Amino acid sequence: MKYRSVAAILPGEPIEMGSTIVKQPLPTVRVERIDPFLLLHHFGPYEVTPPFDPLDVGPHPHRGFEPVTFLYQGGLRHKDSRGNEGTLKGGDVQWMTAGRGIIHSERASRDFLEQGGTLEGIQLWINLPQKDKMAQPAYQNIKAEDIPVAGSERSKVRVVAGNYQGLKGPVRTHTELLVLQISMSEGGFVQLPVPETHNAMVYIVNGTVQLNDNWSYEKEHLLQFRQDGEGIALRAETNSEILFLSGAPINEPVAQWGPYVMNTQTEIMEAMRDYQMGKMGFYTEY
Repeated sequence: MKYRSVAAILPGEPIEMGSTIVKQPLPTVRVERIDPFLLLHHFGPYEVTPPFDPLDVGPHPHRGFEPVTFLYQGGLRHKDSRGNEGTLKGGDVQWMTAGRGIIHSERASRDFLEQGGTLEGIQLWINLPQKDKMAQPAYQNIKAEDIPVAGSERSKVRVVAGNYQGLKGPVRTHTELLVLQISMSEGGFVQLPVPETHNAMVYIVNGTVQLNDNWSYEKEHLLQFRQDGEGIALRAETNSEILFLSGAPINEPVAQWGPYVMNTQTEIMEAMRDYQMGKMGFYTEY
């Protein structure tokens, strides 16, 4: 396998989100987006002491893309204006299609707040093509036990979306994606094929990994790859958690303002107006 080379090394820069700090390797001044991926936030690990919620993201709107949450530790609860409610535990994935518009909140779950502990996860924004930006909103609450696992004892690969080694991820997607969560103990090794047309990146959640039998990279760094090879190889130098993402680029204009991602500024103004007019549904607080 010819390995892809690294186009950019993007550290997770700390930014303020409300009352807390998250790490943001995408977007940056250097790399605005890695089509179709728009944003990656790594929150935590936070040590939570009851009853303080370090996340507590209150109701807010979205349109035109898919916000996805990978919960590594702790507990979260979701509620939205389309009547969906869900609770996540460590290992679960929440995949929301904002489509034509949705209002939602994401907070630590009640059980977790009562007990306390460590809260850690990733939020990823994935763009939708123009034809799907006004699709009906949808919510997929994927439990850890429903995510198929490939690999060995030292290198476990959870297939969240797409196909890998004959396994199909449970998430329904609007575009062609491969989303893998990789857990490796020291010395673990995986080779990951990447479709020729896909853009690809790796985010190191924890640990230190050697890439393509070459350089080593530490936690809280995102690696963007060029389209110059058939895949990548990862070898764990310490116990490591990695999020692998590849997707067919949409190759359409992107207009973004806050929680809205559309194709034109006119559509952004329409989204703001529709939210103010209540066209994204009605959210009732807990």
